[in-house]
Amino acid sequence: MTDIIPVKLSVGELYTCIESGSIEIFFRPAVEALGLAVETQVRKLKSRSWAWTTQRVAQLPGDTQARIHRVVDRKTLTMWLATINENLVPEGKREQLVTFQKEAADALDRYWHQGGAINHRATAEQLDELDRTVRRALDQAAVLSALRGIVDEAWLDARGRHVAAVALGMEPDINLGNRPLTVGEYLESRGLTGTQLRSLSPSFGKRVKALYRQKYGTEPPKVDRFVDGALRPVAAYTEAHRDLFDQAWLALLNTR
Repeated sequence: MTDIIPVKLSVGELYTCIESGSIEIFFRPAVEALGLAVETQVRKLKSRSWAWTTQRVAQLPGDTQARIHRVVDRKTLTMWLATINENLVPEGKREQLVTFQKEAADALDRYWHQGGAINHRATAEQLDELDRTVRRALDQAAVLSALRGIVDEAWLDARGRHVAAVALGMEPDINLGNRPLTVGEYLESRGLTGTQLRSLSPSFGKRVKALYRQKYGTEPPKVDRFVDGALRPVAAYTEAHRDLFDQAWLALLNTR
């Protein structure tokens, strides 16, 4: 389940997380804070070429359980905010919108790239979270180092670059196409969770593997990952193979 990191603005909070070294913002709370209709804004995102969005499983502050939430990246949030006409939002929310537009990108940048939330609104909780983030990155780096020579080198390099970027407060220095992509992550982005995700993963993985063989004429590379508590060899896909996942998804929909 995704860890939540609140980023404070003068008019509220943005809920964020880090996935594969990239900053993501939970979309619904930001939309609702401005008094806008969530589904309308989601449709807007899906119709824009500049927008990036996916879904994550997380338990937001104040909620009683984990749910599927839509997230956007930092650039998408900034672009989306810029498209909102302050004269078209409820009058009581206009000042808040303008403040969001002015502060959001700057606050995210300071939080993640200039020592965390160390600014004039910094709280003890934020500083504690920053410390936990760095310690978590160091722990992950130690695990990756221990796996050198055991798991696929390309996958290990990609993960290592992301972990280093998070620890140093930098943008990951890695080609997007080299970012690891798993069957579980892809199916979660399609809204599958729990029993449904677990039952569908094996057959979906076989579809993707068949498409890989068809396209490249060879088996996909392997990497050792923990599955159901045991280290097992699994196919090592990256974002460069997302088109195969999309094809497998469309084929699956056509058979249901």
